[in-house]
Amino acid sequence: MSLSKLKVKGVKLTDETGKAVQLRGISTLGLRYPEYITEESFKTFRDEWGANTIRLAMYTDEPGGYCTDGNKEELKQLMLKGVKIATGLDMYVIVDWHILYDKTPMLYKDEAARFFDEISKKLADHTNVIYEICNEPQESPFGEVIRPYAEEIIPVIRKHDKDSMIIVGTNNWSQDVDDVIGQKCSDENVMYALHFYASTHQDKYLEKAKKALSGNVPLFISECSICDASGDGVIDYEMGKRWIDFADENDISYIVWNLSNKDESSSLIRPEVKTLSCWKDEEYSDTAKWFKKIMSDKKDS
Repeated sequence: MSLSKLKVKGVKLTDETGKAVQLRGISTLGLRYPEYITEESFKTFRDEWGANTIRLAMYTDEPGGYCTDGNKEELKQLMLKGVKIATGLDMYVIVDWHILYDKTPMLYKDEAARFFDEISKKLADHTNVIYEICNEPQESPFGEVIRPYAEEIIPVIRKHDKDSMIIVGTNNWSQDVDDVIGQKCSDENVMYALHFYASTHQDKYLEKAKKALSGNVPLFISECSICDASGDGVIDYEMGKRWIDFADENDISYIVWNLSNKDESSSLIRPEVKTLSCWKDEEYSDTAKWFKKIMSDKKDS
């Protein structure tokens, strides 16, 4: 069974019939933990959490990054492996060009164009693939930097794939979503990345999200957690619930960061746990337990 192609209609993500769709899923911590990119792991999130999406985050600028000293062929094969597994499980999958330390998407724009040209050609027949073309730009005003970058990269994808949904990052670690008002990309099947870490991103950021939505900007929460913005620190359950309530009330998709057993608050697996799937409750972090309850309660909706 192939999944419905997703289409942006107004501020909503919809299926082929025009019905609103909310994706809920899990993001890998880069591709640095390849042991979790397995059918058993993804199936656990699908069946036990109700996840319908996997985000494959491929760092571009870090030790082992795609544009630094990483092995490009190995990283592409790992990405394609993840897509194949998700496809076999009837899950949506996000191919994420995970800029972070590079700050501006323009730094490796030519590499991005080559990557998306190759990967979209290979995946052109998939109905479940979403392309995220710049994870968390910084010091990159939307109109002056991000939009021009997107207007170059999106046609590269469209050359092979005419109608897959594309996510475009926003400035300030994908929080300045209100800057997109009045200057969206020309391609209509695009959503704009909103990231939150509940302990850091409080009312001010939630108001920016509401402003963007009221300004006709379609939002996709392609990364979130309930700790602070470092991916660690204190958990804020109350603010986390306010963010998820906002997402649910507006059919906004959200992806939880991150699938690893790294010793930090946002990691879903406890650091001492070596199990790679079918985890027991005590093997999950506090963050994972909270999101599992939130997501599993929604899994049949």
